Amino acid sequence: LRTVLSKHNRLGGPGALPKGLAQSPLCRSLQVLNLSGNCFQDVPASLLELRALQTLSLGGNQLQSIPAEIENLQRLHSLRSLSLHNNLLTYLPREILNLIHLEELSLRGNPLVVRFVRDLTYDPPTLLELAARTIKIKNISYTPYDLPENLLKYLGLASNCPNPKCGGVYFDCCVRQIKFVDFCGKYRLPLMHYLCSPECSSPCSSAPHSSTSQSESDSEDEAGVAAHRMQKVLLG
Repeated sequence: LRTVLSKHNRLGGPGALPKGLAQSPLCRSLQVLNLSGNCFQDVPASLLELRALQTLSLGGNQLQSIPAEIENLQRLHSLRSLSLHNNLLTYLPREILNLIHLEELSLRGNPLVVRFVRDLTYDPPTLLELAARTIKIKNISYTPYDLPENLLKYLGLASNCPNPKCGGVYFDCCVRQIKFVDFCGKYRLPLMHYLCSPECSSPCSSAPHSSTSQSESDSEDEAGVAAHRMQKVLLG
């Protein structure tokens, strides 16, 4: 037996899974386990003993946390896909980074992600910002007598868009975007990325030898990331 689908039942609580699971032949053969849509409030300890597991689905339960003991899963290092969507997670333990073969992590529908994504909204720029952007982008010359005082002060607050293919600027209104960057050549970490408009959110190459190229450019070589790094994080 390599696949068990037990989704959308009423499993949860003590005794929900068979006793002696860790000592059974299933422990060495099971590769896919789907427990989505049940009533688990905690990750069953017996799941941490499944040696051959590659896909674990726990979406749509009532999980409030992931145990730190997940770092002890030297058999679970073969885990490729972990689905935790639509639970009650507010944080992830750093020990989850020890799942070095993880390629897909589903987190959508958790408070952790809902708040994060909600903060990435984009408000249209004001007329003041549109005027200031036009002056900066078009490189329009002016003197202190040509413009209102508030616009003159505002022009000094311009920030260049980090997209090397965009010559735009932004002031108060910018697009907040999550960008994943390499950390110590082993992990890919999310960093907040500020762009001048939603049109700049497409992948772009970074300027060579730039001191800020790693933190200010989108990754164009996602497909080239080594298999032992986290490759896909599903946030929505």
